[in-house]
Amino acid sequence: MFVPEFMLILGRNLTFLDMEIVFIYLAVGLVVLILASIREVKQYERGVKFTLGKFTELMQPGWRIIIPVFQRMVKVDIRVKAVDVPDQEAITEDNISIRINAVIYYKVSDAARAIIDVENFYYATSQLAQTTMRNAVGEVSLDMLLKNRDDIAKNIKEIVDKATDPWGIAVESVELKDIVLPQDLKRTMAKEAEAERERRAVIIKAEGEVSASNNLAKAAATLAASPGALHLRTLQSVNDLSSDQSNTTIWMMPVEVLRAVEAVTEHLKK
Repeated sequence: MFVPEFMLILGRNLTFLDMEIVFIYLAVGLVVLILASIREVKQYERGVKFTLGKFTELMQPGWRIIIPVFQRMVKVDIRVKAVDVPDQEAITEDNISIRINAVIYYKVSDAARAIIDVENFYYATSQLAQTTMRNAVGEVSLDMLLKNRDDIAKNIKEIVDKATDPWGIAVESVELKDIVLPQDLKRTMAKEAEAERERRAVIIKAEGEVSASNNLAKAAATLAASPGALHLRTLQSVNDLSSDQSNTTIWMMPVEVLRAVEAVTEHLKK
């Protein structure tokens, strides 16, 4: 065995051969110790090294030596992470109960503070985001929440980013994913939207009638101001009707013809 043979060598007078064997054993032990002390820090990680329980340094990517027993290293992923904030019950400013969820994108900006100053920065960030989201929703009405989702998400992001800054966390963005409304409220909003569409339809129809009446009045004034214009318009209408043989054409005598006959009659009387 390795240890008994090594102890036997140490227990007698060392010869040159014994010294070579001892050197080989020490070299092998040193190599094993070095291999056991090597830690790899990937490019997207940072290593927080502790020596005898005290923070020593922040280790950059590459192979690093950690002395077993005396030193320890905690790896921290500094890539952008997405925290899915689960559905939260919230009451808006106008006392409407809704369910809302979101997603938060953040990354570790200071690995040492993320390990030393907070126990579990992932869990802490998620809990802070849930509380902040409920508080932000409670400060606005439902209409404002539905219309200004981006502004509310930006407000949540600023609050969470400020609160997590001492933890070495940088919040990139916050996105509100879904807002779940009660079924009764959905039906009420649908009725309101339908009534609004009907109101716009009535207004548009009335505006169309007003515009048509104005155009008719202008056309009548134009025809009245031009002698013979009404007669030409009548002939044009008759021509349009005669193009389809299935139509029944009713001939109407223009007022101008009657006036012409009246004029001729008066002339003959004289």
